[in-house]
Parts: sequence; C-alpha cells; structure tokens
Amino acid sequence: MRTKTGATRRQSKNRLFKRAKGFVGGRGRLLRTMKESLLRAGAYAYRDRRVKRREFRRLWITRINGALYTHELRYSQFIYGLKKANIQLDRKQLSEMAIHDPAGFTAVVAQVKKALAS
Repeated sequence: MRTKTGATRRQSKNRLFKRAKGFVGGRGRLLRTMKESLLRAGAYAYRDRRVKRREFRRLWITRINGALYTHELRYSQFIYGLKKANIQLDRKQLSEMAIHDPAGFTAVVAQVKKALAS
C-alpha cells in the first residue's frame, strides 16, 4: 500500500503556523512567505540576544557616569580607581548601587578617590 504524506505534512505546517502566530498578513498565512519570515525572525532573535547584552552594559555605564557627576569624578577615572583599589564590583552592581543605595555608592567612590590619591 502506498504511503501518503497527509498527516505528516499537516503536522509540519501546524508547527510552522504556531511559530508564526502574531505575524501580520501573508507572513502569518502563506506557507512560503511564513517560512522566509520565520527564518529572518530567527536570525534577528539570535543577533539581538547578543545586542541586548551590549545595550544593558551601555545603560549601566550611563547610570554610573550620571551618579559620578555629583562626586566630581569621570567614569574612566572611576573604573581605573576601582582596579587600583582592587574593588571587584561589576557595572551592573555599581549601577544598582548608585540607584538604590547612594550611601554605599558614596563609600565606594571615597575608596576609589583614596586609591587615586595614593
């Protein structure tokens, strides 16, 4: 008896339709267009998972620099002072500290200034 691909083809299409849920127009209805759109969507998702990390790092640096403005210190000097004072806090922690714990951040800045002076 000859085997037909009906069930397998339907299942394969349904998997694609589920992945393309929310796509507008032919991108969500037409099989060929949908496959192309899913391919691009996958490429963008892969790329942007990496871009997201870069953007967060930029945000943390901006926040730290803004907090340092009141302490009359530049970001580059601050990072150099952190290394010199052997303080191992990353930018995310420093950013959170600058927002939620200004007193703690001021203490870190004081240690950095002391390290820079010596």
